[in-house]
Amino acid sequence: MTEQKPSRHLFRTSQLEEADGPGHNPTANPTMGEIIAARFSRRGFLRGSLAATAISATVSPLALLAADEARAEGTVEGSAFDFPEVDAGVDANHHVAQGYDADVLLRWGDKVFADAPEFDPKNQSEAAQERQFGYNNDFVGFIPLEGADDRGLLVVNHEYTNEHLMFPGIVTLKDGEISVADATEDRVNIEMAAHGGTIIEIRRVDGKWQPVLEGALNRRITAKTPMQISGPAAGHPRLQTVADPTGTKVLGTINNCAGGVTPWGTYIMAEENIHGYFMGALPEGHAEARNYERMGIPEESYAWGKFHDRFDISKEPNEPNRFGWIVEVDVMDPNSVPRKRTALGRFKHEGAESALAPDGRVVFYLGDDERFDYVYKFVTSGRYNPDDRAANMDLLDEGTLYVARFHEDGSLEWLPLTHGEGPLTAGNGFESQADVLIETRRAADLLGATPMDRPEDIQPNPETGRAYVMLTNNTKRKEVNAANPRAENAFGHIIEIIEDGGDLAATKGRWEIVVKCGDPSIAEVGATFSTATTENGWFGMPDNCAVDAEGRLWVSTDGNSPSDTGRTDGLWAVDVDGPARGTSRLFYRVPVGAELCGPCPTPDLTTFFVAVQHPGDGGEDWEGHGRPSYYEDLSTRWPDFRDDMPVRPAVVAISKQGGGKIG
Repeated sequence: MTEQKPSRHLFRTSQLEEADGPGHNPTANPTMGEIIAARFSRRGFLRGSLAATAISATVSPLALLAADEARAEGTVEGSAFDFPEVDAGVDANHHVAQGYDADVLLRWGDKVFADAPEFDPKNQSEAAQERQFGYNNDFVGFIPLEGADDRGLLVVNHEYTNEHLMFPGIVTLKDGEISVADATEDRVNIEMAAHGGTIIEIRRVDGKWQPVLEGALNRRITAKTPMQISGPAAGHPRLQTVADPTGTKVLGTINNCAGGVTPWGTYIMAEENIHGYFMGALPEGHAEARNYERMGIPEESYAWGKFHDRFDISKEPNEPNRFGWIVEVDVMDPNSVPRKRTALGRFKHEGAESALAPDGRVVFYLGDDERFDYVYKFVTSGRYNPDDRAANMDLLDEGTLYVARFHEDGSLEWLPLTHGEGPLTAGNGFESQADVLIETRRAADLLGATPMDRPEDIQPNPETGRAYVMLTNNTKRKEVNAANPRAENAFGHIIEIIEDGGDLAATKGRWEIVVKCGDPSIAEVGATFSTATTENGWFGMPDNCAVDAEGRLWVSTDGNSPSDTGRTDGLWAVDVDGPARGTSRLFYRVPVGAELCGPCPTPDLTTFFVAVQHPGDGGEDWEGHGRPSYYEDLSTRWPDFRDDMPVRPAVVAISKQGGGKIG
């Protein structure tokens, strides 16, 4: 067995961001921290529902104790939520609020088709994985079939793979660190088949959901699935390769993090950390050098380029321009060709949640998940037609992409990324709208957008004209400010965008801080959860989120651990309205090493689907394991807890015992 330097993708995706250093934004645009500091140091308080003391003071241990007692019954005055809170902590299993069931619905390797082979972790193959549920499930969406509450399509992204947890016999320990054997072509092809997404019919029988393996619409999408490139950048010379001289066809989609479901029922996959899949070096003086540096390409976390030339930029220098897009899939046709919609820009897309504006245009909110990068939204030119699905199928090819500038006075401006306007001209290297979209980050730099602390999921609420931005963290921040966010922001925060007139398509608005995250009992952290939040209710590192049918905000996290917060990641219910605003409580927590992704409530609120990603990817800092975790020596064997089964990422269906609405 040949040893190599430990791969950077051995662990969780957040370590890809750590490997990137301080981020790839070279501009001196005012950062979010500088803006907030200037705004609140001058005004001394938060506008809206947060009180002045929430900025400068933290929640005392006595207040937490009082909150714990009040919350023992599962209620808080003015809260939109009512359930007994889960105890925060760390162990090998998952935990859900009392009175609820958390049932594993789909695990890595489970059949997606009736004729798929049974999962055999010691004899994996590309052909088997192409017909089995993929790895590291992230975004989860539910599309009802024929309007039914008990039957629909589950759509799930498979973001990336963890070799050391997937494959037996490839890990050795050296000085207490994991080393993985050099990649093989078979292993790479299995990994490629485990990426992408799954579309599978599910049905509720006797109150419990189960997959329908005979479903006619069931489908696996992988890193090799043929796709079409559409929109303004389609066919551009910068997207042309030896394999595709037309610049309109590409194989596969990779690193699909969060995503979305459109009003017309298509599945949106967002390509995020694409930089890790490329290796090699560009020829000296190549025209794409500046573009790739801004995206961190190549990062060489994966060895795919050793066996597939398209991932080696010395051989296919344009291939990276064919990734980093939003992908749309027509789930009602299992033979349809997914489309990469270039009008929505190219960057490290975290998600693409959408809602209708009052005039029928469709608005997509988009986060670029890297330190000091930006918040975007896309507004379609055309209007949604609820009576003609076919008329909506190309709405994403025409529209305006905007980037956000947050002002010190609490106002918000959406800046159009339109060729020929402002600095987006040939003089700055943008010959067409295609160039603007291929280099969306650089275009946003020139417009003076506000660098943010890792924008991840952004969830709009069409009933209120507001959107919630998850800012996970930014430990590279150096600015000291008296308010929020913080220098070396380890725990992140949540921003609420209030669009003018309640119109999500507006080009101006306001912004507020819902909460600064972290332990409110430690003064130095500066967290601003309400005093009704218990010692179990606070969290760090907000990542994905959902606004349910009643307008309530649910937040999932990525990065809580024994050493960072003394708890695993999970799903928290966060009040955003009324006197309980800023109150959070823990509803569901995941096993050691796992991240919670893809919170998806059904329209009738009787089920909450969640994705448990990379369980067992860690445990060195947990007293229950205390050493590196890998296939032969795992910190947890969730969800099977069988000696002959590895740990397996899975989608969980949460329901209330005896029926009823969640939360």
